[in-house]
Amino acid sequence: MNDAAHPRIKGYHAHVYYDAATLQQARALCEAAAQRFTLKMGRLHQQLVGPHPCWSCQLAFRPELFADLLPWLMQHREGLDVLVHPITGFELRDHRDWAMWLGRSHPLDLSVLDADES
Repeated sequence: MNDAAHPRIKGYHAHVYYDAATLQQARALCEAAAQRFTLKMGRLHQQLVGPHPCWSCQLAFRPELFADLLPWLMQHREGLDVLVHPITGFELRDHRDWAMWLGRSHPLDLSVLDADES
């Protein structure tokens, strides 16, 4: 295994996906996560943002929270889909190669991300 090909993970984003019918559910989930954990809750977008094919809210958190936050999201997402990816400084690989899903996966628009392949 080549550790040089795997940059340090500086943090994570969890993107909670929702639509008009599940907006309040997503708001409640994200606000509960922000109250329970030391993380930064982004805006509840009611439009497509970045590579995301659904409305979304970003939860940004430190690597130390991964083991506690992910199980909590698994148990509290109540049918919402959540994309989780690392923050390494390599946007394309973070979203394409190193991402994981809670619930259903969705195709991302990777064309909007910096091509960070070397």
